[in-house]
Amino acid sequence: MNDAIQQENENVDGDGDDDDFDQVLAITAEGLYLSNLLLLPGISFLILAWLRWHYRKDAGSLAHGHINQTFFVSLWGGVLLIILSAIFIAFGGSHSQWTWVVVILYFTCIHSTLVLLGVFGLARAIAGREYIYPLIGPRH
Repeated sequence: MNDAIQQENENVDGDGDDDDFDQVLAITAEGLYLSNLLLLPGISFLILAWLRWHYRKDAGSLAHGHINQTFFVSLWGGVLLIILSAIFIAFGGSHSQWTWVVVILYFTCIHSTLVLLGVFGLARAIAGREYIYPLIGPRH
């Protein structure tokens, strides 16, 4: 069992620094995604967009996958949370109490789902594995 784990952790090309940096970029992207949802919305997304632009050619496959996933899911998340909530308010009227019940329930459910998926993505990045967000994550 230990041999299988050790063999899995060994780098095929013998250059562990690139893999470590690739994994750090993947973890950073997932951390920025969660930060965008929980701590610093907008600012974290701008940093994530810069990270995507800056490492678009230099990132390895692991980092590239996590960076692209978090960037596009952040875009979709913004659309889901902001645009659809605004549509609910526009059609339901801002003075109706039921409109706000629906908006708050919708926002809470979608937001918490995006956070949970982000935690899964972070766990996969820490493990050095790729992760594709279900439904809204881009396919390779």
